[in-house]
Order: sequence, then C-alpha cells, then structure tokens
Amino acid sequence: MLEGLKLVLILFLFTLIVSIPLGTLITLCRVSSLKYLNFLAKTYLLTFRGTPLLLQLIFIFYGLPLIGIVFDRFTVAILAFSLNYSAYFAEIFRGGINSIDKGQYEACLMLGLDKKLTFIKIIIPQVFKTILSPVSNEVITLVKDTSLVYILGLNDILRVAQVNSNRTLSLIPLIEVGVLYLALIFILSSIFKTLEQKLSYYN
Repeated sequence: MLEGLKLVLILFLFTLIVSIPLGTLITLCRVSSLKYLNFLAKTYLLTFRGTPLLLQLIFIFYGLPLIGIVFDRFTVAILAFSLNYSAYFAEIFRGGINSIDKGQYEACLMLGLDKKLTFIKIIIPQVFKTILSPVSNEVITLVKDTSLVYILGLNDILRVAQVNSNRTLSLIPLIEVGVLYLALIFILSSIFKTLEQKLSYYN
C-alpha cells in the first residue's frame, strides 16, 4: 500500500511540475496577437479538454506504439496527465489575466511603471489570488484522477487495494485507500486555505 501511495505522490508531483509551466506557455499562446499561435493553442485546448483523460491514457499507451512510438507505463501516465491538466490550467490562467481591469494597466503607465514591472508587481499577485481557488480544485481532482493509472497496470494504491480486497474477501483495503485519499485531500485543502488567508488583503 505504501509503494502504491509513493507512486501516486510521484505522479502527482511530476504532473504539477510539467503541467503548470506548460499551461502558462499555452496561455501566452492563447492571448497572443499572432494568429497561428492562437490557433494552435485553441486546437490544443479543444483536444485535451474535449476528450476524457482515460481515453488519452489508452491512446498514448496502446495507440502510439502502432506508429512506432513507445513509452514505458509510468512515462505514459506522466505524459497523459501533464498534457491533460496543462489545458485546464491554461484556461484558468487566461481567465485570471482577463479578470484584471485594463484600467490598472493604464494607471501603472500613468505612474511611469514599465510593462514588466507592472505585470510582476501589480498584475501577477492579483491573478494569483483570483486563480487560487480554481487551481486548488484542479489539484484536488488530480489526486483522485491518479487512480486512472490502473488501466496501464501500474500498482497505485487503488489497484493494490482491489487485489488485496479480492484476495481476502474484505472491504478493509478499500476503506484504507479511502482514508489515504481523504488525508491527502485534507492536507492539500489546508495548504490552499492558508494561502487564501495570506492573500486576503486583496479582498
């Protein structure tokens, strides 16, 4: 069970490490004035937000080898999760940027602040406060979605619990998994709640 939990945590961390920067890059393409970048970003978002994560896992693991592209099971999991979640993070980031009143940009310009300083000192802190709640929801969803890796034959905590439950004819392993997921989500929720309280001066 502990080995399964380790796999879940590693997948969770790697997905965040890859998907957040990738989501930021997609956001920049999405708001770009260059039409081809905007089109590519829209296509990416439509593809990965419009199809189930489970289907993406199956396609990468079973479909890509048909054209000679093969990854190991864990790499497939990281790749699918990162591509999927980067699309959702990108839209959250874009929504946060668009929520800032354009008058604030104009006010900073009147005060003599350059665009870089305006973005870093004025805009980013407000965007961060705006997107914190939806980002926390996605992060919590990510924890629960890690259970989908069972389709790849990876021994996450849910798969281990199912095997133990079938072997012992007991629901105890499944209850233990439920407690572990609840504990992870409680910890993450507490972290985000603390961050929201620290940023409450923007209210």
